Amino acid sequence: MINDSDLKYLRRCIELAKAALETGDEPFGSVLVSANGDVLAEDYNHVSGGDHTQHPEFALAKWAAGNMTSEERGKATVYTSGEHCPMCAAAHGWVGLGRIVYASSSEQLVQWLNEIGVTESRVRNLPIQDVIRDTTIEGPVPALAEQVRQLHRQFYAK
Repeated sequence: MINDSDLKYLRRCIELAKAALETGDEPFGSVLVSANGDVLAEDYNHVSGGDHTQHPEFALAKWAAGNMTSEERGKATVYTSGEHCPMCAAAHGWVGLGRIVYASSSEQLVQWLNEIGVTESRVRNLPIQDVIRDTTIEGPVPALAEQVRQLHRQFYAK
């Protein structure tokens, strides 16, 4: 169940997605939060330079692997403006991170991009649960998903 605390972190993800957009990048943002509610790390997309592996969820998984114990990772939550892609979901699973909460789904993103005529990605759109097991996954959040949609419309309107 998504609560007020979750919404606070998701709003921060949207702020980070806006920051990515302001730097000319695709609007995605993510936050890693400890079991006691401390923000441990946050990032946004950095793919505009050509390296399309520079997703914030992937960066947070790498950060967690180098800075947290296995137990701490399992109790942490990753919040993100958009559902993990298969690469990021796999990284999340390999590192052993806990819960995932997202504002908008990959399915929504594909629909939005189709509506504005963006060519489909070479990477398949898979729900997180089709990539990793035994992870609590919550989302999308309709009120916040619309904000994410508008960020993507702004990015592709350029």
